[in-house]
Amino acid sequence: QVQLVESGGGLVQAGGSLRLSCAASGDALNSYMMGWFRRAPGKEREFVAAISWSESYTYYADSVEGRFTVSRDAAENTVYLQMNALKPEDTAVYRCAAAQDTGYYDDSDLYGYWGQGTQVTVSS
Repeated sequence: QVQLVESGGGLVQAGGSLRLSCAASGDALNSYMMGWFRRAPGKEREFVAAISWSESYTYYADSVEGRFTVSRDAAENTVYLQMNALKPEDTAVYRCAAAQDTGYYDDSDLYGYWGQGTQVTVSS
């Protein structure tokens, strides 16, 4: 069992930055893939970024590559999503998730544990 709690969302102007945090508790995360997903109003949930906890391999959606950075702090048991150069189309509810690390990372169906989500709104 893994419990996840996100924080750090908010309202920011286009071009600005936000850092989301995902605090994890419960099972040790050594065998987990930690993912970030988002859902904009009227759209499907989409993959944003992921990191393998044990080896810190990182993965990104094309739409955020070069602007977002996913990282993790083992001492704090926390995953971060640093979002720079934000665009209005980044507006969404962002959720972190945990899945057993099988090497796959962008399929939300693989993730069994989810946080409650945090709203990110980017104004133009």
